Amino acid sequence: MSDAPRKLRILVAKPGLDGHDRGAKVVARALADAGYEVVYTGLHQTPEMIAAAAVQEAVDAVGLSIMSGAHMTLFPAVIDALKQRGVGDTVVFGGGIVPKDDLPKLEQMGVAKIFTPGASTNEIIDWVENSLRPKVG
Repeated sequence: MSDAPRKLRILVAKPGLDGHDRGAKVVARALADAGYEVVYTGLHQTPEMIAAAAVQEAVDAVGLSIMSGAHMTLFPAVIDALKQRGVGDTVVFGGGIVPKDDLPKLEQMGVAKIFTPGASTNEIIDWVENSLRPKVG
C-alpha cells in the first residue's frame, strides 16, 4: 500500500459568455502537471452543465474562471446547481477579474478562494495542497 496521497480531482470551468480561456487552460495544465486529475469543460458552460460534470467526474473541487464581470451571479449559480445535485460540499474556487470589494461577499456565498490577476500557478498549487487537500482528503 502506498503512502502517497490520493490524486485530487479538480474541474476547471468557464461559465457564461466569456470567450477568454487562456488563463483557465494555463491553470488546468499547471494543476495536471502538479499531479492532480483535471477535467476542463471548455467555454460557455452553464452552471447546470458545470454541476452535472462535477457529479459525473466525481470531483473534489470546481475552479471557475470568470473574466466577464458576472462573478456575483455565476459563482452563486454554480454553488446552487451543485447543491441541487446533492454535492453542495464540493469546494468552489476561482479566478479572474474580481474587484477586492466583492471578495468578502463571495466568501460569504461559499467560494473558498479567489485568485486575482497576477496570481502564479505556484500560488494556486500551494493553496490546493495547503487548503483544499486537508478539506477533501
